[in-house]
Amino acid sequence: MKCDLCGGSVVEREVSYTIEFKGRLHIIEHVPARECLQCGERLYSPETVEKIQNAIWQNQKPDKVIETPVIDYVSIG
Repeated sequence: MKCDLCGGSVVEREVSYTIEFKGRLHIIEHVPARECLQCGERLYSPETVEKIQNAIWQNQKPDKVIETPVIDYVSIG
C-alpha cells in the first residue's frame, strides 16, 4: 500500500495515540494503525477511532498513570 500524501510505503503496526481532552493528556497504547514509513502519516479505521473516542468520553479507568514534565515554549531561553 502507498501513502496518499507522499507515495511512501505504508505498513500495519501498533502505535501510541495521544490526545488532549478537557485539559488532560491521554495516551492510548497498542493502537492498530497504518503508518507511512516515509512521512509518518497515520491512518486509523473508523472502528478504531470510535473505540478510542468512547474510552475517552466515558472516562475509562486507565491501566496506568505516568507523570510527565511540561515545558512552555515561551519559557525557553
